[in-house]
Amino acid sequence: MGSPSSVEIREVTIDDLSPIFHLGEKVFTSHEVANLYRTWDEYEVTGLYNSEPELMLVAEMDDRVVGFILGTTIEKARSAWNYAHLLWLAIDPDEARKGIASQLFNRFREVIEARGFRIMLVDTQANNVPAVQFFTRLGFENPTDHVYMTLNLEKEE
Repeated sequence: MGSPSSVEIREVTIDDLSPIFHLGEKVFTSHEVANLYRTWDEYEVTGLYNSEPELMLVAEMDDRVVGFILGTTIEKARSAWNYAHLLWLAIDPDEARKGIASQLFNRFREVIEARGFRIMLVDTQANNVPAVQFFTRLGFENPTDHVYMTLNLEKEE
């Protein structure tokens, strides 16, 4: 296949929504991310596109979406700080380890810095070692463990 130099990182268009959704389905499976507190679905993709398309980028190779990065903003009342939240980053497994994720992240960082964001947040499962290592290499710090619990409301007492 192509090399990282043949990858184009660009803003998302409406035609990218279906490829983004299907790549997300391929990457964010319940088998791979069994404890995911936010599930991957088309509503989040279209919702982000309708609200903040400027924080959505795709990696394209040979006229095919091979990766994406999706973000949002977090507004805090009475705070001078502007936060960007990197929500989803996915690379087609067939194109993994070619530097595409780093290219997507670097362009995303350029976009959010140009918009005046001062802090970027990202979250991942503590046991997702490749993601933790990737984000640490990019300079993210202060990992904090969170505990997410569920209560099945249909379960009889």
